[in-house]
Amino acid sequence: MQLIGMLDSPYVRRVAISLQLLGLRFEHQSVSVFSTFEKFRAINPVVKAPSLVCDDGTVLMDSTLIIDYAEALAAQAPAGRSLMPSTLPERQQALRVIGLALAACEKSVQIIYERMLRPAEKLHQPWVSRVTSQLLAAYGELETELQRKPLAASSDTMGQDGVTVGISWHFTQAMLPEVVNAADFPALREFSARAEQLPEFAAAPHSDLTYQGKP
Repeated sequence: MQLIGMLDSPYVRRVAISLQLLGLRFEHQSVSVFSTFEKFRAINPVVKAPSLVCDDGTVLMDSTLIIDYAEALAAQAPAGRSLMPSTLPERQQALRVIGLALAACEKSVQIIYERMLRPAEKLHQPWVSRVTSQLLAAYGELETELQRKPLAASSDTMGQDGVTVGISWHFTQAMLPEVVNAADFPALREFSARAEQLPEFAAAPHSDLTYQGKP
């Protein structure tokens, strides 16, 4: 399998870390949807990161759908592992946390794109303010959830909720630290610090580098 996209994308990083935790081997191509648009389009005409080129050449996209496929692959292994809980109450809680983290990630990306791609004179501040309030609300809810029920932060116990919270928080802090004050979210800050020490996170750092794990 080949994972296409740059690790400065939280969605690409989410897939890279998940594949490692599931014990699935993959190659990574650090291809940008901006600076190497044509190269990306030759792999996937939609030019959406992340994209996953399966062993039979089929191209999948969207981090959640790619991870769903990866979960199915891992389930076929003799010692297959899942990053999702099996019981309904635990799964419901995990899905709530994942949804909040993905919302925070989405709102962070929207703010960044407003700043990077829209001319300053065309910036629509009411829209930015609205998105910012949604971003802060998502992290506020996540902070409450983590204080109520801390997430596992080891390679053997981390679930998809932990992966998604970890990559989302790190991305926002790397790109928008002035928007989301880390001091206001101690549980998220502590969890992220622990997650970033794990080998799976360290092998796929937020950067323009290529995944540093096993091929």
